[in-house]
Parts: sequence; structure tokens; C-alpha cells
Amino acid sequence: MHKMMMIGLAVFGTMVSVAPAQAKGWQCVTYARSVSEVQIRGNAETWWGQAAGKYERNRTPAIGAVMAMPGYGKMRLGHVAKVSRVISDREILLNHANWSGRGRVDKDVRAIDVSEAGDWSRVRIWFASNGDLGTTSYPVSGFIHPRSASDAFEAPLQMASVSRSRLTLDRDVIELAANGG
Repeated sequence: MHKMMMIGLAVFGTMVSVAPAQAKGWQCVTYARSVSEVQIRGNAETWWGQAAGKYERNRTPAIGAVMAMPGYGKMRLGHVAKVSRVISDREILLNHANWSGRGRVDKDVRAIDVSEAGDWSRVRIWFASNGDLGTTSYPVSGFIHPRSASDAFEAPLQMASVSRSRLTLDRDVIELAANGG
């Protein structure tokens, strides 16, 4: 009986120590890291610089990429969000945390490119209290893609070899069919 009480107290103690952390909810960096293949630590404003040489970086949104934003106004530590869908060349959907409310996770929310050059250097993002796009436009450093910088150069070669393999297979199938086998 004493042993069961000790186990019960240990479990209760674990639950009490976990509850406050869960009650706070997610920060954008811990959420982005947990739902993407981009594994960077530190404040969001540092992600763009830290990604240099480790991940492909550019101004083109793609599913799975992380949009990195520098510190701006009240958002002094920056922000990161995972691209969940590309709607058009000027509209994407994001999954991110701690934007519409402290610790809150928003999924598949709209973000639009409002930059004059159409280069994703400035965005407006859906905000829960508006039920629509927020009123502020924010600067964007760019998109960090889950492939490493060196993988970006190897990918076309890998695709070419896959295409050749399929072509060879297709020829073999055609020859088998033509020979009745």
C-alpha cells in the first residue's frame, strides 16, 4: 500500500510540473521546429542568419518551408511560421503559434504578399481577433527550406537519374509487350 501511494504521488508530482508548461502554450520557434524539418534554435529573428549554409534560403514559398521574419515593432524577437499550402504567387497558408494569442496555434491561416516588388519581402497575416488579415504589414527575411544548402545542388542530378531509370523500365515493358511476354 505504501509503495502504491509513493507511485501515485510521483505521478501527481509529474502532472503538476508538466501542467504549467502546457498551460503557457507554444512559442513560434518551438512550434515551427516541431512541425517542420528545419531544426534551428534561438529567437525567431536569428533563424534566417543561422540557416545560411545549412538550409536552402530564398524568397519563394513552398510547402514545408519556414517563413522567417525579423524583429519588428512589438514583435521584437521576430516570428517563424511553416508554410502549409501555396495558393498563388502572392498567397499562402501558414501553421504557426503565438501570433493571434499567447501560446495559441493557428493552422492554415492566410498570409499575402503585399510587397511592391511581389518578392515576399512584406506580408499581412490572418489575425484571430479580426477574423481576417491583420492591419499591419510585416517584413519577411525569406523562406528557409528543409533541404540542406548542399542538397539543393544535388536534387536536379537525383531527379535526372530517376527519370533515366523510369525510361529504361518503360522500354523494357514495351519490349516485353511487343514480344508477347
